[in-house]
Amino acid sequence: MASKIIRTPLTDADVLDLRAGDQVFISGVIYTARDTAHKRLVQLLDRGEALPVNLQGQVIYYVGPAPAKPGRVIGSAGPTTSGRMDPYAPRLIAEAGLKGMIGKGFRSPEVKKAIVDHKAVYLAAVGGAGALIARSIKKARVVAYPELGPEALMELEVEDFPATVINDCYGTDLYEEATKKYACLPAGR
Repeated sequence: MASKIIRTPLTDADVLDLRAGDQVFISGVIYTARDTAHKRLVQLLDRGEALPVNLQGQVIYYVGPAPAKPGRVIGSAGPTTSGRMDPYAPRLIAEAGLKGMIGKGFRSPEVKKAIVDHKAVYLAAVGGAGALIARSIKKARVVAYPELGPEALMELEVEDFPATVINDCYGTDLYEEATKKYACLPAGR
């Protein structure tokens, strides 16, 4: 496990260099979207229409940030549960070129297969640390679906955004590996 600095948009080479367990610090542009925005993006793919942003090589952060306090770019910005995006993520990876996703929790077998097949990566941000994560967000603007409020599709400019690689493009799942490792320990340790 290593600590790595990455810049968006991600290339295949960037993703191939990441392994489950690596700590990463992301700089550049990332996008926010939750389940309703994901559903709308996939509906656009279904109709053969252009997406509101080019997701080729991009990273989506699963977050619905709190409103910004005066003088701040954004409010608390902690991750939401990734599983709600699982019905949509494989299509965005395969058809729109999405390279990275940030959230919390396990991913479905379909998402993990798309990650391997298309050289993508799933990262976790620390749940409950939204105020700290927000410090790495330097700019924020709504780029689509403003009627969704905090769940709108937003463009964030980030600097040293902290995350951990959970699912790498080699098929390794940090959650599964950790569960196996610690399942062998006697109770009370």
